[in-house]
Amino acid sequence: MAQETTQEPPSAPTAPARALLPFILPGVAVGVAASLVFVGVSAAAERLQGVLWGPLPDALGVGRFSVLWMCVMLTATGIAVGLVVWKVPGHAGPDPATLGLNAPVLPPAVLPGLLLATGLMLAGGPSLGPENPIIAVNVGLAAWLGGRFLPRTPGALWPVLAEAATIGALFGTPVAAALVISEALAGRPVRGRLWDNLFAPLTAGACGAMTTTLVAHPTFDLGLPPMGHPHARDVLAALVIAPTAAALGMGAVYAFPCVHGALRRLRHPMLMLPAGGLLLGALAAAGGELTLFKGLSEMGQLARDPEGWSAGGFATLAVVKLAALLVAASCGFRGGRIFPAVFVGTALGLAAHALVPAVHPAVGVAAGVLGMLLAITRQGWVSLFTAAVLVASPAVLALLCVASLPAWLLVTGRPQMQLHEDGTPVR
Repeated sequence: MAQETTQEPPSAPTAPARALLPFILPGVAVGVAASLVFVGVSAAAERLQGVLWGPLPDALGVGRFSVLWMCVMLTATGIAVGLVVWKVPGHAGPDPATLGLNAPVLPPAVLPGLLLATGLMLAGGPSLGPENPIIAVNVGLAAWLGGRFLPRTPGALWPVLAEAATIGALFGTPVAAALVISEALAGRPVRGRLWDNLFAPLTAGACGAMTTTLVAHPTFDLGLPPMGHPHARDVLAALVIAPTAAALGMGAVYAFPCVHGALRRLRHPMLMLPAGGLLLGALAAAGGELTLFKGLSEMGQLARDPEGWSAGGFATLAVVKLAALLVAASCGFRGGRIFPAVFVGTALGLAAHALVPAVHPAVGVAAGVLGMLLAITRQGWVSLFTAAVLVASPAVLALLCVASLPAWLLVTGRPQMQLHEDGTPVR
């Protein structure tokens, strides 16, 4: 009998170095420029925020975070952003409810209005982060300038470089960019080896991250007590908290089309955005000043005193912040959903620790953030990465991988917190 031989499938061909070298210069240029755009917008928004929530209410004799001032400021922010969307050329881009991290290439005329609307939003207090609009601006700039100055470079490369550079700049590390790009490539037919395809985006992400690190010194470590060797109770806690957070996040996802549709019935940005601002003011009155803004520094305040709130207090912050995220994302404010979702997950994890002291705060926070981000973003790698870097404990990574399994089963195949242009949810 003839001996059967099995033939191994051929491996993907490796690109020669000379084919990758031309991508270094575009990657470096886009990485540095994308970081500077992000840092510049963030710095300008922080300065404006310092005036709006400091000297201005002091001069008027109003408490900086009194109920009156929060309602006035959030409504005024809605009016200001509404004016930009209504009157500035390009109308600050498409409906933000239809956008995710993968931004379309917008015409250059749209970008100034989008930057202005984003800066006003960040300073005024709505519960959104800068990621989606900054990615859109950088994608538009990279495609426009890259096409003019390096016309021989493939046009499809510029959006990928800009997305990777901006994500690297946002998180201060190129790892996040590499994870997002590799997850995007998983659903597409790819030629060549993975690292050949990641070479240019990783260059842009690394340069974006290094520029942000050198200029702004970002940190995501919440300074929670370090976790030692994991125990069975830690595994159980992670397996309970992550799916619970994912289930709460999915409640907001299912409510998103309804809230968006209700506010869209107002039709005009000068009605939708001020109405949304007024609703956000009411939510801020219920949740307090910690439920304002994108939530990064605010969750640092929570983590500095994990014993300072009751379980009910932490849970209230989480629910109010999630509702504020839902309203802000529905009424037309230009912003992203990752940073507010991280605040919600942090508050849920600390609520679990307050309710059951045996739950380590690092485990609670990491699992809560993981579950919430899986529901809101549907980005598995980014969710794992973000949850892990918040607690800076290597031992928690294995727990997160285990906890991601039941949480992912709750969210996969279900609607996302993103809509098609006709208002139906993306799946």
